[in-house]
Amino acid sequence: MAGPEANSNGDDGVLLRLPPVRGIGGGRVVTGLLLAVLLPPGIELMVTVLGFRNFAIIMLLQLAVAVAVAAIGGLWPAVVAAVLGSFLLNYFSADPVGSLSIADPTTLFTLVVFLAVACGVALAVGLASRRAQEAARSGAEATALSELALRILSSDGSLESFLEKVRSNLGMEAVTLLGSLQPGSSQQGASAGAQPEWRVLAGAGPNPPVTHAAADHAAVVDPHYTLLLRGGPLSAHQQRMLAAFGAFVVAVRDRQQLVQSRRDNLRLAEGNKMRTSILRAVSHDLRTPLAGIKLAVSSLRQEDVNFPPDVERELLETIEEYADRLDHLVDNLLDMSRITADAVNPLLSGIVWAEVLPQALRGVPRERLRNELPPNLPPVQADAGMLERVVANIVENAVKYAPDSDVVLTARTGEGITLGDRPASELRIIDHGGGVGHREVVDIFQPFQRFGDSPSSSPSPGRGISAGGGIGLGLAVAKGFSEAMGGRLAAEPTPGGGLTMVVILPLWTGGAQ
Repeated sequence: MAGPEANSNGDDGVLLRLPPVRGIGGGRVVTGLLLAVLLPPGIELMVTVLGFRNFAIIMLLQLAVAVAVAAIGGLWPAVVAAVLGSFLLNYFSADPVGSLSIADPTTLFTLVVFLAVACGVALAVGLASRRAQEAARSGAEATALSELALRILSSDGSLESFLEKVRSNLGMEAVTLLGSLQPGSSQQGASAGAQPEWRVLAGAGPNPPVTHAAADHAAVVDPHYTLLLRGGPLSAHQQRMLAAFGAFVVAVRDRQQLVQSRRDNLRLAEGNKMRTSILRAVSHDLRTPLAGIKLAVSSLRQEDVNFPPDVERELLETIEEYADRLDHLVDNLLDMSRITADAVNPLLSGIVWAEVLPQALRGVPRERLRNELPPNLPPVQADAGMLERVVANIVENAVKYAPDSDVVLTARTGEGITLGDRPASELRIIDHGGGVGHREVVDIFQPFQRFGDSPSSSPSPGRGISAGGGIGLGLAVAKGFSEAMGGRLAAEPTPGGGLTMVVILPLWTGGAQ
């Protein structure tokens, strides 16, 4: 089973590793034993060569050797150095020299004290080493938990990624989080003699345990959550980490609930804004054409008035114009509701830009348009109906807010036009109207946003998504449909003044049309 030094792959791809706890390893013990065998004889050889005969100083040198060996190799190498040093002191430095017998009892007492002190130092160094290991391991656990907490706060907060960190840090094969089906009724179930029902919230590892019977460990986080682990026994420090991980479970769940609540609140706020805007549109923009239709119909139904043919024709044209406007507004409202609800499902196929122009430009004065699309352009990936709406909304907006200039349509495909790593083609709809300020470029794609509104009969020099006959949805719908087809809609200033709308769609890679 992997120890606490095991890796944990976070969802951001960064390894979370417990800091290594370096105790006295096998290599250091071997080194200590070699020094314990070599250094005491070396001390005696050195003093013999130098002719140094001070017994106390030689004993202190041997004690220093024992302390150094203890610091390097630990307890047992130090004991070997102490015992060997005491024998060498007795044989080479204590009278009679060259014999293990001791003439002076004081010397015997000194050697015994030396051996006791050397062994005591070895024990103290070994104990200090163990304490250092425990302190380092505790620090490593605290560091790992701190890093894990930071990773959780900076990650996506998913339970799966969190449980993968728990599994790897504890060296388990699999981890599963169970949640109570009825969090508030566990005490009622216990009083009735029934076991609480659990469901799997998340898991990590191959074949994670899903029942208490399949798990080696079960950690009850609180009455509502239980962690099940499989993978062998846990050490004391791993059990402490498991208790801390259990507290993190509650934090992760609370964070998920807060994030979900925030999303719900944002969705409700957007829905309220949409409903308010729709009510405003219904109360003004939709009622205006209805009032015009009603007035024209009421005039035609007057039996005591005989309208000349040209007046009657004008009233019928008014009815038709206002009915078309209503149809356009309702279509934009329905399309925006589909985009907002993520209910747009394009039927993608290969379409050439020129194929959608006849329907998209229907109703636009031909004298206002300049079609400069080059021939033999490759098809793009698009939904025919959606692409028609995109082009129609953009052209209508350009015609309305650039009344004194032509609207030019051109397209190109080639190097440098891409969407991600896919080759693409772009359609440019160019006008030379009043243009848009840099701060307004982003806002013009927002729903129900209109800039420089004015009656359609006298457009202002400013630009908006629509004029008095619209509710500010034209470019928002065009942008939503473009993105739904896998493309992009952007706005650029036209050289010399005006605005250029750029529709970029990926090239079609399917079969022949």
